[in-house]
Order: sequence, then C-alpha cells, then structure tokens
Amino acid sequence: MSQTREATQSRIAEEDRLRADLYNFLGVLLSGPPDGMLLEQTAGLQGDQSELGQGISTLAKLARLSKPKTVQSEFNRLFIGLGRGELLPYASYYLTGFLNEKPLAVLRQDMQARGLARAENVFEPEDNIGSLMEMMGAMIVGRFGAPATLTQQRDFFNRHIAPWAGHFFADLEGAKNSVFYVPVGTVGRCFMQVEAEGFRMSAG
Repeated sequence: MSQTREATQSRIAEEDRLRADLYNFLGVLLSGPPDGMLLEQTAGLQGDQSELGQGISTLAKLARLSKPKTVQSEFNRLFIGLGRGELLPYASYYLTGFLNEKPLAVLRQDMQARGLARAENVFEPEDNIGSLMEMMGAMIVGRFGAPATLTQQRDFFNRHIAPWAGHFFADLEGAKNSVFYVPVGTVGRCFMQVEAEGFRMSAG
C-alpha cells in the first residue's frame, strides 16, 4: 500500500470504516455461499440489543451450527435454482419486473463516472445486491480512488440502493428456502434503514 493510500485510509473515521465493513460483509455473503473460514469469522460476531444487533447475534449462532455445504445448498435454492432461484436479487427486476433494464444502464453510467468496473471473473449483472453492497463499501473507504464524500455516498445510495434493497432484504427474511439467510435479511433490512435515516439527517 502506498504512503498516499495509507494516509487516506487513516483519515477515514472509525464509524465510516465500520459502515464499509458491514457493506462488504453483506456483499460477500450475497455474492456467493460462505466458505468455512467466513462461517468461522461470522460465528465470532457479537451484536447488541437493537434489532440490527440481534440479527447479527442470530447470524453468528447459525454460523456456528451450519456446515458450508448446507449453506451452499441454501444459497443455490435462493439465488440460482433450476432456471432461476426463489429470489432475483437485481435492481432492474425489483424496480421494473425485468432483468437488464434501465436501472442497470443508469448504474453502469454512474460506475464509469466513478471509476468502478465489474471484475473480469464476475458475470452477474452489476445491479446484483451483492455487487451494490461491495460498491458502497469501496466508495466509503476509497478503495478505487479518493473516498466518496457523504453527498456522493448519499446520491449513489438513494439512486441505486434505497428504492429496492429494503424490499429485497425483507423478501430474503421471509423466503421459504431461507434459514442461514433469514438473519442476513434482517441485518440488511435494518442496516438499510439506518443508512437511509443517516443520509436523510445529513441532507437536512
């Protein structure tokens, strides 16, 4: 890591670093099934008495009880399935009822403007919920350049995440194939509410 990048990282407030960590954590869990190491790390998490904290505690408990192969089967039933999974975790689908629609085109324009690009080994459309969580985490800490300002974060969140992510996470909580992913849905739904309120207050 360069001295400039180290200096940038050191200037990021602890609260923002924690926000980025949670975005990245959700992104990893929603981009593919967790392996044994991630389950072990998840098992060590501790939450507080808030709804978000209780979701984290429940997720940690399930991580201690779950085997990677079991969670992989659940992930496949939820998001892949035969032809399609129980849920379609894409902004275009949630906002228009179809895949690869205008929300994806608008996101690609914003990604290009911010220097964000889809990884070469990723073939999912960029408006996948996992990708969007990872983009927010990257913007907050400046993984691909200067950290995004609060206004830039708020604009990206309000345009690409706020209109649908809460609905998706609620659907994930209630999906018939969800077990391990029930508290993932709870954590995501509650975190989206916290972020939306924080951005609303900052705008005021």
